Formats: sequence, structure tokens, C-alpha cells
Amino acid sequence: MPTGELQNPTENGTEEDAWVWTQIKMEAKRDAESEPALASYLYSTILSHSSLERSLSFHLGNKLCSSTLLSTLLYDLFLNAFSSDPSLCSAAVADLRAARIRDPACVSFSHCLLNYKGFLACQAHRVAHKLWTQSRRPLALALHSRIADVFAVDIHPAARIGKGILFDHATGVVVGETAVIGNNVSILHHVTLGGTGKVGGDRHPKIGDGVLIGAGATILGNVKIGEGAKIGAGSVVLIDVPPRTTAVGNPARLVGGKERPSKHEDVPGESMDHTSFITEWSDYII
Repeated sequence: MPTGELQNPTENGTEEDAWVWTQIKMEAKRDAESEPALASYLYSTILSHSSLERSLSFHLGNKLCSSTLLSTLLYDLFLNAFSSDPSLCSAAVADLRAARIRDPACVSFSHCLLNYKGFLACQAHRVAHKLWTQSRRPLALALHSRIADVFAVDIHPAARIGKGILFDHATGVVVGETAVIGNNVSILHHVTLGGTGKVGGDRHPKIGDGVLIGAGATILGNVKIGEGAKIGAGSVVLIDVPPRTTAVGNPARLVGGKERPSKHEDVPGESMDHTSFITEWSDYII
């Protein structure tokens, strides 16, 4: 993190959180000056607020409100959650940094805060999850429904998600009730972490730290995707995937074979390397 005097620290925040918030305000001010048509929007959404918690609460409230679920009610709901649990804001900052570092299309922190629906859906989900754990389940489910309607991202409020998460593009992502997603995971659009039928209980995937899941991949059942594993785009995974391996295809197979699968040293969820396995996948033919 760059050094220097920090201004406008976030409420209950760390030095890193404060630095990111300072950057966001600098970016918003720059954009307001260069594009006057956005000046009012940037002022009301970012520049008029004293903290990231307040800005994010205001933005989510306006995004998710409806004629019967008012933006003022949602603003109070989000702000109370972020203010009472500093880990929520720290997770939001980790997600902002993940998008800025891993996605070359992410031109600024403020761009992610304002426009990345995967980021916004994830932050709103964390509040819904908090409500779920507080046994405020009707409200958690109502918020879940609005998130799905507005962002086209369907994450059950009981699902547990770590920090440093990138939902890249995010459209069509489905995460089931008992799913768990670790830290520093990257998931592309139209990924499903689902169950296998009508059976209840613990029935959804467990995604380890540093995993990369390519676009359109489907992972079904209470299976474990090991730390640092890579799931190729369009793959269908029904069994466990060992750490640091790559699973590709329908049904998915391990690159290098089941007995001695090839292992990589990088962290795919951070490197975003989708295709290096192709050179080792002998039957890849066009």
C-alpha cells in the first residue's frame, strides 16, 4: 500500500481501509471534474459521505430499493450492519482490491464500487448472511430476492463467503444454501454451486482458498474443491478436486490423470490463469 498521510479514515476501519477510501474519493473527484454529467451522481454516492460504509450503504440502498422496500430503510439496515461489524467493511475493501488487481477492465476502485454488480451483490449478500445468522430470516430472504432481481446473482443468505472475492461479470452465478467459498477466490459468470436433488442437509460445494472457477462451470453436491485448484470453463464437477490441480471437461477430468495429476505452483484465484493447462491436455483438438 502506498505510504503517505491518510485522510478520511473509515469508521472502525484499518489503515488499509482508510487508504482505499481516500483513493475512491480522489478518483470520484477526478471523474466529476472530467465528466460534469456525472458530478451530481458522484457527489451524492461518494463525495458527500464521510466513510466507505456510508457510501456503500447509500449506493446499495438505492440499487436494491423498490416501491415497498424503501431506500432509506435499506440504508439504515446496511449502515447498521457495516458499523457494528468492522469485518464486513474489511471484506469489502479486500474485494475492491481483488477486482482492481485481477481484472484488467477495472480502471479504478470507484469504478468497482459504483458499477461492478458482482462486488455489490457480494456486499449485500454479506449483510443478508448476517441477518440470517441473527435469525432475521424473513428479512434476509427478502434482501436475497432483491439481490437476485437487481444483479442477476443468486446467493442463498446462509451461504458462507470469505474475503478477497471476485465475481467477474457475475451474471447467472448461483450459490446454494450450504455452500462455502474461501478467501481469494475468483468466480466467473454463469457458475453454479448447487445441490444434486431434493435431499436436505449439507449438500453444496466447499470451495477452498485461492480457487479459480471458469465461466459456465457447474459444481454439484457436497464436494470439496481443494485450495488453489482450477476449474475450467464449462466443466461439470461431481467429485472432489485435489488442491493445486486443474479439472476440465464434462464430466470433469484432472489434467495429468487421476493417479498423478499435474499440479501448479501459482494461486489461480489470484493469477486468473485460465488456459495454461492446455499444453498439458493431450487430447485438446480443434
